Amino acid sequence: MKPLAATQTWKLETSNFITEIVEKNIAGGQSHIVTRFPPEPNGYLHIGHGKALVLNFGIAARYNGKCNLRFDDTNPAREEMEYVNGIIGDVKWLVGHEAFEVLWSSDYFQFIYDRAVDLVKRGLAYIDDDSSEEISKKRGAPTEKGTPSPYRNRSVEENLRLFQVMTDGHFDEGACCLRAKIDMDSPNLNLRDPILYRIKKVPHHNTGTKWCVYPMYDWAHGWEDSLEGVTHSLCSLEYDNHRPLYDWFLDQFPEYHHPRQYEFNRLNITNTVLSKRKLLQLVKENKVSGWDDPRMPTLCGLRRRGYTPAALRRFIEAAGCSRTDGIIELGMLEWFIRDELNKTAPRVMAVFNPIRVTVTNYPEGKSELVAVENNPEQPETGSREVPFGRHLLIDGEDFAEVPAKGWFRLAPGAEVRLKGAYFVTCQEFVKDEQGNVVELKCTYDSQSRGGDSPDGRKVKGTIQWVSADHGVELETRLYGPLLSVENPASIPEDQNWLEAINPESLVTATAWCEPGLAKAEVGVGYQFMRKGYFTLDSDSTPGKPVFNRIVTLKDPWKK
Repeated sequence: MKPLAATQTWKLETSNFITEIVEKNIAGGQSHIVTRFPPEPNGYLHIGHGKALVLNFGIAARYNGKCNLRFDDTNPAREEMEYVNGIIGDVKWLVGHEAFEVLWSSDYFQFIYDRAVDLVKRGLAYIDDDSSEEISKKRGAPTEKGTPSPYRNRSVEENLRLFQVMTDGHFDEGACCLRAKIDMDSPNLNLRDPILYRIKKVPHHNTGTKWCVYPMYDWAHGWEDSLEGVTHSLCSLEYDNHRPLYDWFLDQFPEYHHPRQYEFNRLNITNTVLSKRKLLQLVKENKVSGWDDPRMPTLCGLRRRGYTPAALRRFIEAAGCSRTDGIIELGMLEWFIRDELNKTAPRVMAVFNPIRVTVTNYPEGKSELVAVENNPEQPETGSREVPFGRHLLIDGEDFAEVPAKGWFRLAPGAEVRLKGAYFVTCQEFVKDEQGNVVELKCTYDSQSRGGDSPDGRKVKGTIQWVSADHGVELETRLYGPLLSVENPASIPEDQNWLEAINPESLVTATAWCEPGLAKAEVGVGYQFMRKGYFTLDSDSTPGKPVFNRIVTLKDPWKK
């Protein structure tokens, strides 16, 4: 089993307290750096896991080390290969690896089991017949001493015999467990005789039915790090009070490599739930369309939404790494993808709530191609040709029957520039029976092709448009924050947190776009002018494109 080498083309650029520790270790003579990312395959990765990914792989790359991808497959009752394959895809996508060997906690099961037997032989572990509820109750509270199990003082011989019977599958699930004998009076509850092994009579994807006892994470974690030569075991702050246990286990075996554990703050984002349990609840109760629903903070959901690996990595680095928990504004995440797409996304014209425009002095049946620039931020990308004719569609927001002061779009008698095409002037408008404006009758200046008039006449407004005869109809999905509550942690425990789902987290709308978008590709971001950044969704079918709004634009009119 070879560890995953840090061969990605990027590396962690920002410094933090962990990079300072690493650099101090290197200055002190440490010759190599090994980190690891140990996901449990019981769900898909979310952006919080993305922080751990970026930190572990980024530090390995920065210091020419290596990072191991190791699946924590110690609980077969909750693990699925679907999640394994999804996690591997997410790692490749976010940190840029194309191929690597996958490591498994189950690869070390025999070694870890043998070390547990060693503890039993030394009188440092025992079989406890108490139920999990009794064990939890007897652990007590940090300010109170724990109550020792009545089975704590079983003889070594009896514990060895019972552990073998337990391993051979002769006990039912929950009948007993193996606990370490440490200190029931410790103020750290994790040191009050933690469970090492429990019975799980479930087939394992890797080991089949060989085992019916499985190690707990705290017991297995340190050994996996040790066997892989990990130098810096990076965990979130919730594992801070687990570190004494991590060290205690390894201290009992000084002949083996002893990694060091360091904890960093979790990534918390406003209006976003980052609990794997709650994300699974959203999926199972059909509150979302799946783990990759673009409203989900999962990496696959963000990818489908249209976020890029580079934007996520930049956001994660900017969010920082410290020993203090906090919450980051969702707007900060949106800023990074907006900043990237502003530079890279091709511009396309798309209209919502369309109003039909008839250019009355343009010949019926005639059409022509006009040039529209692709991206003003990248002049080298040039322009594209868009069909123009007598019948057009403009966005409903671009016409006002009674314009406000400072209005520079279409209005009765007003003249505007159609982007890349001609000057047009609204001569009259038509309403339906409900009083809605449904058609504008305009004239065009045939000498103003490309947006300039030979007489030097200037107009202040430029609007987008689509040929009514050539435009592509598409479904758009306009996404907002998943939760209406800014800080999910503020939701009382006795309140159904699902009530905090934002009813406007998904709004669908029909739009019409220039015909070139019929050839759009999944994974490419486009700027729908003045509307936001969009990308083609995997739900699209031939002739029925679906586009997700990645993020909105800043509206200069609202300013």
